[in-house]
Amino acid sequence: MQTPWEYRYAHRASKMGSSVIRELLKLTDQPDIISFAGGLPAPEVFPVKKFQEACNYVLENLGAKALQYGATEGYTPLREMIARHTGRYSVQVTADNIMITSGSQQALDFIGRLFLNRGDYVVVESPTYLGALQAWNAYGAQYISVPSDENGMVVDKLEDALRIGP
Repeated sequence: MQTPWEYRYAHRASKMGSSVIRELLKLTDQPDIISFAGGLPAPEVFPVKKFQEACNYVLENLGAKALQYGATEGYTPLREMIARHTGRYSVQVTADNIMITSGSQQALDFIGRLFLNRGDYVVVESPTYLGALQAWNAYGAQYISVPSDENGMVVDKLEDALRIGP
């Protein structure tokens, strides 16, 4: 059923569909299902105590300032720390080269916005992360699928795909 607002949606919204990941995550509510599809880590591996200590430290030292809106590109001290850490591996970046996202989906959406034009081809390994396809479908991406094995993407097949094209 069409809602009164659907006619106002951008044309690309019709390509979005429902979230494949959200549908897969519904399966995790079933106790007899162990699903790797949604990318959920095992709850017992979360360092809850360390997170609690970190939150307490931040709130004790920064107070309400820690809860305030920050820079769009992310918390500056964190970006600076990542730049310093990355420099240890001979990768020269500054905090200005780093953007913190709320997760992989936001990062994939940004990649689509910045680099994809309708009809552009993206090489993906098979199988690939469904969330990436969903994020890039909105930008009209087309896909060239390359098989993978226990070592990752099969390089010979990648070379063939790039040579032959879509």
